[in-house]
Amino acid sequence: MSTYIINPTDSQRHQMLRSSLTKAGRLEDYENIIELLGPPPDLMNTASPGELCGVNVGIIGGGLAGLTAAFELRKLGANITIIEAVDDRIGGKVDTFYFDLDKRYYGELGPMRIPISHETTWHYINQFELNTLPFVSPNSNNFLYVHNTRIRNDSDNITKYLYPKYNLTKEERNTPWSELSDYAFNYAIKQLPPNIRTEFLKILPRYSPEYLPFINKSIREFFTMLGLSQDAISLITSIDSATGALLTISYDEVAQEIYSLDFENLYRIAGGMVNLPIAFYQSLMSPTPAEYHDIPPSFLGNVVFKLGHYVTGIYKSAYHDKVILKYKSTKNNKEVTDVFDYVVCAIPFSTLRSVEIKPFFQNIKMQAIKEFNFIDAQKTLFLCNRRFWEEDTDYGKMNGGISFTDLPIQSVVYPSDHALCDDTLTSSCSINEPGVLMATYNLNQGAVRLGNEKDTRRLEIIMQNVEEVHGLPRGYLNSVVERYKTIHWNGEPWFLGAISLALPGQKETFAYSILEPEYNNRIFFAGDHTTVKHGWMQGALYSGKLAANSLAKQVISKP
Repeated sequence: MSTYIINPTDSQRHQMLRSSLTKAGRLEDYENIIELLGPPPDLMNTASPGELCGVNVGIIGGGLAGLTAAFELRKLGANITIIEAVDDRIGGKVDTFYFDLDKRYYGELGPMRIPISHETTWHYINQFELNTLPFVSPNSNNFLYVHNTRIRNDSDNITKYLYPKYNLTKEERNTPWSELSDYAFNYAIKQLPPNIRTEFLKILPRYSPEYLPFINKSIREFFTMLGLSQDAISLITSIDSATGALLTISYDEVAQEIYSLDFENLYRIAGGMVNLPIAFYQSLMSPTPAEYHDIPPSFLGNVVFKLGHYVTGIYKSAYHDKVILKYKSTKNNKEVTDVFDYVVCAIPFSTLRSVEIKPFFQNIKMQAIKEFNFIDAQKTLFLCNRRFWEEDTDYGKMNGGISFTDLPIQSVVYPSDHALCDDTLTSSCSINEPGVLMATYNLNQGAVRLGNEKDTRRLEIIMQNVEEVHGLPRGYLNSVVERYKTIHWNGEPWFLGAISLALPGQKETFAYSILEPEYNNRIFFAGDHTTVKHGWMQGALYSGKLAANSLAKQVISKP
């Protein structure tokens, strides 16, 4: 029987985190992680219901950051207009794709997992009473297909079969894989005092000297600084193909995820991650939302969604510091001009770059808009008529987890929906029922290259790579894959990239300035790119609540 916990309570999550930190030898980090990833203070501690009555707020972007800001500001009576370019859904990069009308078979084109340490995410999951299920982490049942060698993901297998493929130093050859990997990713973090480690999860005007190397060196440079040979780096980043795709990125981006154990004890939202933005939407549209408890409906603000509209210009009005937004319809190109008291800008800088801004924001902010790094991602989902990955073997079934490879697809993610089944197959847990396989999840240059292939060629490459990883004969998937869905985030016009990941030095140079408001504290910024949790729902949700708090404080501080 499975030992997974469904719908974990906060105390259960916290116990799991304590156990994992104890195993990692860093239990002293527990309180800091909980505090730093917790949601910003409750807005009701800053202002009273109805206190923002008559204040008009424009929110650019209907992703999680914009929805969160609207959800919080509505409590105070603000009238809110959400301007969202996508015309057929909300949620931004949270994008669940359903292959059937019953929504039984689906996959995630955007965020797909929730770490137990991401307190702000769980705050809203609890607020909306959403059900959660385990997301199975990579395990020894999964494959590694590296250097034309297929093995199960086991430390002894790696040492025996993959080490000889690389020109490792004598010391590296004599170091077991578990120790070599731990040295590459954990050693330097443990050398920092606990109070300095907290800077992984902070945005500060200045950082401590001990922490700066994590910010200012790329992953490759940091590994080299640790004394790893280039072949060892190649081995490590072929086995961990996600890190291998990010060697030019700041090492801090990897280290901060390790610090808060972002890849251990993972969960997903039952029925699809999109149920979180849908919950926000339903609450915002309800005249009497249950989530607001004792706030009288008459105190709540009005919310208007303008889907299928994209902002073309942001301007500072000469009249009472108001903000003018120009936006166009994606259907008829008709331009609209609205004036707002305050604005929350919750779109990525990759798309903000094409918006006219007059006058310019502060110079460092404008430089960040031009320069801050966003990487590409490409995902392809296969609706398979049978679950070939769940074939019973000596190693057990692959009911979830991830296989990694140095082939173009980088990784294969297995659905976790059978992880809770009994050992005895039933009709609802049969390998002969359909299943959705994430046949490829690749990042950065790998996503650019595979994503830009013509559809037929891309599908051919992915199918052949999946067959290779699983030891299947060429053409096997032709009779198994019924339908597929691909997303290439660089090619999505309202996103132009998947994840903001800082290059060396960018956190120190830009992170603090990115958060600063503009136009005399009339424009506030949100989105995961404004936080330390790039690419995670935690970042978007935290930033939306923080922007709402900052905006409310500004309003009530005015005479």
